[in-house]
Amino acid sequence: MNSLRRLAVIPAVALIVVILDQWTKGLIEANIPLWGGFAPFPALEPYFNLVHYPNTGVAFGMFAGRNTVSILINLAIIAGILYFAYNLPEKKWPLLVLLGLIVGGAVGNLIDRVQIGHVTDFLLFSLPVNGRVYSFPAFNIADSCVVVGTILLGLVLLIQEGKTTDESREPAG
Repeated sequence: MNSLRRLAVIPAVALIVVILDQWTKGLIEANIPLWGGFAPFPALEPYFNLVHYPNTGVAFGMFAGRNTVSILINLAIIAGILYFAYNLPEKKWPLLVLLGLIVGGAVGNLIDRVQIGHVTDFLLFSLPVNGRVYSFPAFNIADSCVVVGTILLGLVLLIQEGKTTDESREPAG
């Protein structure tokens, strides 16, 4: 498969992510009132809830209320990933799938920012400890794809770098 055709993996994966992300956000927006919550699994209520929280910031609420900055960050991420993908010497599909996850997540959140001025977060994990509840910031499918894609991409690149370094140390001959 030539390298340009192989790059089609990125938009294909990104499209799947965007569809899943927008569908799940639509379900939340239609069924849970703003700032409301729902425990889909009552036994897990102390640990996991579906919520409907607007997020006007980026990761962990940074730049809250600065939608233009958030949109520019999203566009920069998308452009940077596409530039990186195009310039990869070897366009191996696992890397392209991970890049597709990141682009799809960025596009999913960009759609929200442009259409409604914020991102809809709905997955809320909490940990009750000694009578207090510690909650991780709410997130969504797009956020998950960006984070998982970035972490796995970093690991794949580190492993590849390690292999390249090991191969360069082997004596010729």
